[in-house]
Amino acid sequence: MSTSRFHVPAMDCATEKDIIANRLERLPEVTRLDFDILDRIVTVTHAEGAESLIEAALGDIGMAPKLLGDERSTARESLAQGTAWTRGAWLLIGSGVAATASEIVAWVSGEESSIPVIALAVLAMLLGGPSTFKKGVVALRTFTLNINLLMLIAVTGAMVIGQWPEAAMVTFLFALAELIEARSLDRARNAIRSLMALAPETARVFREGGWSEVPAAEVKPGWRVQVPPGERVPLDGKIVLGASAIDQAPITGESIPVDKAVGDPVFAGTINGPGLLEIEVTAGQGDTTLARIARTIREAQGQKAPTERFVDRFARIYTPAVLVLAFFVAFLLPVITNTELYPWVYKALVLLVIACPCALVISTPVTVVSALAAAARRGILVKGGVHLEGAKDLRFLALDKTGTLTEGRPSLTDIVPLGGTPRDELLQLAASLEATSTHPLAQAVARGWKGALLPVSWVRNQVGRGLEGKVDGQPVSIGSHRFAEEMKVCGPEVERELARLEADGKSVMIVWSGSRVLGVLGVADTLRQTSIEAIRELHALEIKVAMLTGDNPTTAAAVGREVGIDEVNADLLPEQKLAIIERLVKEHGSVGMVGDGVNDAPALARASIGFAMGAAGTDTALETADVALMKDDLRGIPELVRLSRATGRTLQTNIALSIGIKAVFFVLALFGVATLWMAVFADMGASLIVAANGLRLLRFGKEPVRAEVAGHDHTGHDHAHEHPNRAHGG
Repeated sequence: MSTSRFHVPAMDCATEKDIIANRLERLPEVTRLDFDILDRIVTVTHAEGAESLIEAALGDIGMAPKLLGDERSTARESLAQGTAWTRGAWLLIGSGVAATASEIVAWVSGEESSIPVIALAVLAMLLGGPSTFKKGVVALRTFTLNINLLMLIAVTGAMVIGQWPEAAMVTFLFALAELIEARSLDRARNAIRSLMALAPETARVFREGGWSEVPAAEVKPGWRVQVPPGERVPLDGKIVLGASAIDQAPITGESIPVDKAVGDPVFAGTINGPGLLEIEVTAGQGDTTLARIARTIREAQGQKAPTERFVDRFARIYTPAVLVLAFFVAFLLPVITNTELYPWVYKALVLLVIACPCALVISTPVTVVSALAAAARRGILVKGGVHLEGAKDLRFLALDKTGTLTEGRPSLTDIVPLGGTPRDELLQLAASLEATSTHPLAQAVARGWKGALLPVSWVRNQVGRGLEGKVDGQPVSIGSHRFAEEMKVCGPEVERELARLEADGKSVMIVWSGSRVLGVLGVADTLRQTSIEAIRELHALEIKVAMLTGDNPTTAAAVGREVGIDEVNADLLPEQKLAIIERLVKEHGSVGMVGDGVNDAPALARASIGFAMGAAGTDTALETADVALMKDDLRGIPELVRLSRATGRTLQTNIALSIGIKAVFFVLALFGVATLWMAVFADMGASLIVAANGLRLLRFGKEPVRAEVAGHDHTGHDHAHEHPNRAHGG
């Protein structure tokens, strides 16, 4: 089996997709079809050597396909394709003028079938109708009931009964509606296409002893690239020279530039600040984080949302039902009522035009694509319409503590001098000794002192207990509660401080010199600044929150109290997290799970929606999660829930408008009030209304991310420790 990708410029919406499917699915060589309407690409899985046969079949139905090569080399080519509408706009103006003139001449002369009227009407149809008529014929040949076939029948019927001005005006108005709808869809497409345009086409690389500009597509991983101040980073890489502040909004949605130095990663499409940078490229143009985001959104757009699937099923039943109704009105009602045929045929044609499900069909993809683009702008990558719509129904959110609520590395949180020891002296002595160790707790203490370190002449590592050494000529020891008790330096005052810190889930260390205790230090995996605000926002949305962590119950409970968690589950293995998710799903229905996309994979898979935190540059998270939060900010989840609820309201409004307008005109048509051109005008108006309403979601979340919660002095790091009195060694 082989897979080929065809660019099909004529594939603007589901109408053309159905025609292509009906034609290609009849070929025995074709086994699978995948549609990317966003970039007008059809991916066909087929027997070896069937490319020319498939290309000919697509050409036979007027789709003018182009066989694409490797995706990396053609991504920009396919993204650059747009609607060639300028020439069509001029033809449409001519069609409108001719159709209006036909109506005026018919009204003045009182003749709807005179030579001048027919000539003007035919001119209007020749200028504005070829595309519609051609698509209608293709639909007839492929047995596809769609809007183009209904229009072909309506226009042909109008000409047969002598309503030439009506046929001309219907043709013009429908072509106008098609053009405006195509522009509306292009606006939604361009919101996502613009992602790829963020990365520069060229890069300044160091080759053969000097710097030169080369196409970014030619740059290989391992090459050095120079990024001047104020310019965009062309490719993913890591900094090897220089430091700067990087605006990462295109990738993570962060409104504040992030400081970067040697060794830090940078992403294609982000904007360099004041410093000159040299980076070592880590991914080619087709594999950058930006390219993967755009690819993921395109794939997500191809997956139908529940509402879109409902609309498609409804349209498949609705369209043939309308044809049956129109036949009944045109040919059976005259017999039943014993009246003239002509008025009923005209009413049936009006019904066909009114019944076009265009507004209904267009309402969902425009809305979903707009919402996906709005989410991506906020650093929230949603892997399909089903997850976008599903977020509005979340009732419970389960999340890991480490790396989600907390930063994932320990920080010094408490400094308690004892016995009259000055605070700075306590911290300087402890930091000088701890700087000799690579243990995470030791490094947390060392980072807590910003001044000069004292000389350390010797160090002994008491494995599992702590460190002993001579700092600036003074014997100093630092270690766990157990180590201090073994050395018989713990007194009532020390025990009180230890109990207080341990109750808060802190890892505690005692510092002493000889038999004299200098003080107590507390270290913890500290909360992210945004965690409390995120939990508060989730509660405001009536979503409860559960913590699932492998940490000890004391630490977990302390974090849960501070953040406001509804349910705390500690000391968990991965399979136990899965069991809790299954219980929550049974009890609450829709449950989300936040994890890292690897260790929490079983729980992420079982949850209704899986969220990956900090997915920027992480292949696994982008592939495994349903929703990837491109920055380490839990506030993206309530943001997505609000967007999902707004999307749901928009979809419901669009469906109600589409069906409501048609219902009104159905009644008007049966009573003989509505005319053919009025029916097309109503259909066009409904389509424009629902498209504009869906496009409003592109404006969702334009405001910058809110500032951190006031009144909380939390810094965020990551892995809290399994035991609050855990000792460390060097």
